[in-house]
Amino acid sequence: MMLDGRSASPQIALLPRHAQSRVTDALDHRPAVLIMGARQVGKSTLAEQIAASRGISHFLSLDEEGPLQAARSDPVGFLAGMDGGILIDEVQRAPNLLLAIKRDIDRARRPGRFLLTGSANILSAPKVLDALPGRLALVTLWPLAQSEIEGSRRNIVDALMAGDMPWISGATVGRRAFVRRTVEGGFPEARLATPQQRHRFFSDYVTAVLRRDLAPLSDLRKIHAVPRLLRLLAARVGGIHVARNLGASLELNHATVQTYVMLLETAFLVRIVPAWRPGIGNREIHAPKVYFVDSGLLASLLGADERRVAADDQFTGRLFENFVAMEIAKHVDWAETIVTQYHYRSGNDEIDVVLEANSGEIVAIEAKASATLGPRDWRALAKLRDALGERFRAGVIVYAGEQTIPLGDRLRAMPVSGLWAGD
Repeated sequence: MMLDGRSASPQIALLPRHAQSRVTDALDHRPAVLIMGARQVGKSTLAEQIAASRGISHFLSLDEEGPLQAARSDPVGFLAGMDGGILIDEVQRAPNLLLAIKRDIDRARRPGRFLLTGSANILSAPKVLDALPGRLALVTLWPLAQSEIEGSRRNIVDALMAGDMPWISGATVGRRAFVRRTVEGGFPEARLATPQQRHRFFSDYVTAVLRRDLAPLSDLRKIHAVPRLLRLLAARVGGIHVARNLGASLELNHATVQTYVMLLETAFLVRIVPAWRPGIGNREIHAPKVYFVDSGLLASLLGADERRVAADDQFTGRLFENFVAMEIAKHVDWAETIVTQYHYRSGNDEIDVVLEANSGEIVAIEAKASATLGPRDWRALAKLRDALGERFRAGVIVYAGEQTIPLGDRLRAMPVSGLWAGD
């Protein structure tokens, strides 16, 4: 059944996550696996399902005061006496526990010994870095991808890298094809809520993340500025990120702004996407883009509901680009092809997403929140194709039209539903 361009979804608790196979495969070979991601995206649910299927009987949540205090005061004793597999939820709340896990692993390496979850990126904590190399497999769990909501197993990254463009016809045309999905986002609780409930969810969510995840990671002496920084990043999403410009607007040192943005990425609120250049050395000196991990969160920060996003162009394009870029990011994480995601800007040419495989092959993707296209819309894709030659696998415009349209050699326009359609 189709409603406003989206099919009726199964209950959230039953939605399979693409990351599950990555976690189970890693548990078969590695002594510890960490599922990282934002709060409320389903990490605990996924971990419990996997633990139950593998017979892991020890489950400890560091969101509970008793286990948290025990893990902090005596990490080694906390693990003592537990044989077999152990599931530890929200492990970032007791960073020293990772050192005790390292000791346990080094004493006897056993595949699947530890299944961990974390809402803040513990890789940013210097005192635990020594515990990680060679021992811990990392899997990121993003908010629900549209392909997970629709039950599709097709990975668009693998398909495009193989030159297998989805051929879509009869798609919903115009902004009805994406507005509701964009505003709902992928947080399981928020996407099924009323607009008022969703806005309150995200407001409370940001407050909780700042207090529980960011504060312990850094000395945020100007934490009052972080909500303003989030709103400013939201207003400029899709643009080139220049910390100096943000600092001037917030009356903060640009180095402080850069630190805070990195902390927001650590807490899985935003994602920093680097610039792509043909030469490896040039990439580090060009400005990145900052996207929000969830388009529903972005819409809430912008104060935009479905009606406003559908009617107001200044919201539509930015939200659509963020939506497409993050849907691609989710596919990158579970793709068979190893790729890195970038953006591209050279002179007047901009491309929202550039995917570079380890083999050097390139896929370029533009997001256009329009049902009609003209030659200017794929000019940058064509120029990049001509410059790269055989390295260029595909150039795609993700748009709000009815069907897939050939635009020339290795160039296509694809309805946005191509991001989740197919088996």
